[in-house]
Amino acid sequence: MIAGVPELPRNDLLAEQFDLLADLMELEGGDGFRISAYRKAAARIRETPSSVAQLALDGKAKQLQGIGKTIEAKIVEVVDEGEIRALTKRKAEVPAEVATFMRLPGLGPKTARRIWQELGITTAADLKAAAEAQGLRGHAGIGAGTEEKIAAALARPKATEGPRRALLGTTLPKLRAVVEVLREHPASVEVSLAGSARRMRETVRDLDIIATATDAEALVDYFCSLRWVVDVAARGSTKATVVSHDGSRFDLRVVPPESYGNLLQHFTGSKHHNVALREDAVRRGFSVSEYSVTEVESGEEHSFAREEDVYRFLGYDWIPPELRENGGELAAARKGALPALVELGDLRGDLHTHTTWSDGKDPLEEMVASAQARGYAYYAICDHAQRLRGDLLGQQSEQIDALNELITSDKNSAPFRILKGIEVNIRPDGTLDVSEEDLATRDWVVASVHSRFDHNPTERVLGAMESPYVDCIGHVTNRKIGKRTPSPVDVERVIEKALETGTFLEINSQPDRLDLTDLHARAAREAGLKLVIDSDGHEVGALDFVELGVGQARRAWLTKDDVLNTRTWKQIEKLRKKRA
Repeated sequence: MIAGVPELPRNDLLAEQFDLLADLMELEGGDGFRISAYRKAAARIRETPSSVAQLALDGKAKQLQGIGKTIEAKIVEVVDEGEIRALTKRKAEVPAEVATFMRLPGLGPKTARRIWQELGITTAADLKAAAEAQGLRGHAGIGAGTEEKIAAALARPKATEGPRRALLGTTLPKLRAVVEVLREHPASVEVSLAGSARRMRETVRDLDIIATATDAEALVDYFCSLRWVVDVAARGSTKATVVSHDGSRFDLRVVPPESYGNLLQHFTGSKHHNVALREDAVRRGFSVSEYSVTEVESGEEHSFAREEDVYRFLGYDWIPPELRENGGELAAARKGALPALVELGDLRGDLHTHTTWSDGKDPLEEMVASAQARGYAYYAICDHAQRLRGDLLGQQSEQIDALNELITSDKNSAPFRILKGIEVNIRPDGTLDVSEEDLATRDWVVASVHSRFDHNPTERVLGAMESPYVDCIGHVTNRKIGKRTPSPVDVERVIEKALETGTFLEINSQPDRLDLTDLHARAAREAGLKLVIDSDGHEVGALDFVELGVGQARRAWLTKDDVLNTRTWKQIEKLRKKRA
C-alpha cells in the first residue's frame, strides 16, 4: 500500500471473485445469461488499466462495456465487505475446490457436480486419489479413458505454483504503454521492453523494461509514482519493481548508456540462449556478464551501447529476439545463415475472420473497413457454417457481392476484394457439416474441429483434407492456453497429409490459441509446407491479433516465402489445390 492511497482490491483479485461466482453458479445449474455476464465482467475488469474498485465507488464502473448497475454494486460490496455477498452464500453451499474440477479433461459442470454430490469428493486431492484407485469409472458417466486423463492431469506439477504467467496478447499492450510513458520523461534516453515479451513468447511472467537515463533515480521515482501502481515491491536508485491493478509486476532497470546493449541482451534472454552464448564465449577466451564482455587473458572489459555490437564483438550476426531460444540460432548467426524473418507488413490479407452473420461482434461493413484501413488487398469472411443454414449463406453472399461492387466503384479506394469464405466444422465421424455443393460456391474454406476434441482428432483432420474444397485447417490442436490442453493430434501426420493434398495449416493469432505452436510451425516449415497467419478476428480490434501470429511465425523461423498470405490473391489461387 502506498502512503495516502486507500487500499482497494486489485483488478485481478476482483475479477477472480466474479469468475468463481460464475463457476459456482454453473455447478449449480444457474442462469446461463447471468453466468455469462459475470464472466464478461471479469474479463473487462482484468483488461481495465485503472482501478475498477475506485471507478465503482465513484459510480463510473458502469461506463465500462459489460458492467451495469448490478455488477457495479457487487464491486462496491467487495470494497466494503471483502467479498461479493452472492459468492459468500454460494461458497457456503458449494465447496469452492469443486469448481476446479471443471478445468480437468473430460469434465464439465454437470459431471463435476455429480462427482461432488454422488461421490462426496470435494477436493482435488481426494479426486486424484479416487482416480488413481480407479474409483471414478462407472460413476457420474466417467469411463476408464476419462479417469486416466483426470489422474494424469492431477499428477502434473501445478502450473499456478509460483508467479503466474499471463497471455502475451493481454500483457504486451500494457508493457508497451509503460515503455511509451517512460520515454516521455525528460531524463530518459533509451527505453525498451525485454524478457519473454520481447521474444514474443506466448505467455509472460514479469514484465521487464531496460532503460538508460541522464538521471536514473529520477526515472525510477517517476516509474514508482505512476497512477496505476498499487504497490512498490522493490526500489533502489537504479531499479524498481511495481505491481499494477491487474496484478502484473513490472521490473525497471536503468543502466549507464555505455552498458545499455549488454543489459538489453542479457535481460531479453532466454536463459538457454544466454547460457549457450556464455559457454561459447568461454571457449573463445571471453567472459560475458550482464554489464560487459571481458577478455579473460588481458582482463580488458568491453561495454556496448547497442545490442548489435555485443553480438558482433562475439562473432555473431545480430539475432532477432524471437529466435533466442537456443534452437540453432547461434550457429546460424556465426555462419551468417539466419533467415530473413517474416514481418507484420508482409501480410497482404487476412484469411480467417468472422462477422455478426455468425458469432462475430461487428458487422461485415465495419470489419471490411478495418481491413481496408490496414492496407490489405483481400479479406476472407469465414463465418461459422452452422450459423448460415437455409437461405442465410446465399443472403450473406449477396451482401458481400454488393459491398465488393461498392468498393470497386470507389475510384479513391485501393484495389480490395472481400472473399466469400466459410469455417466448416469437422464432425466426430470426420465428415464436414456443409455439402460440397455449397463449398464450391466459396472462395476460401477453413475446416476446424469444434467439439469432442479428444475423439479421433488426427483422423478427423486427415479426412477433412481429402475434400477438394478445404483450403486450410483451422487451430489444428484446439488448445486454449491455460484453459484447455491440446488435442492429441499427430501433427507430423497432419503436415505430411497437408503436403500430399495441397492443404494449408493456419497459425491462429488469437492470444489464447496461437495454434500452431512455434515448434509445430517450424516443423511445417522444414517440411516445406506454407502456412497462413490469420486473426480469427470476431471484432474490429481483434484484427490486430495478427501481430501475435507473426511473432509466433518468427519464433518458428518463418520467412516471408513460408507464409501464404504474403502473396497476392492470384498467386494464392495458383498454389491452392485444384477444385473438382
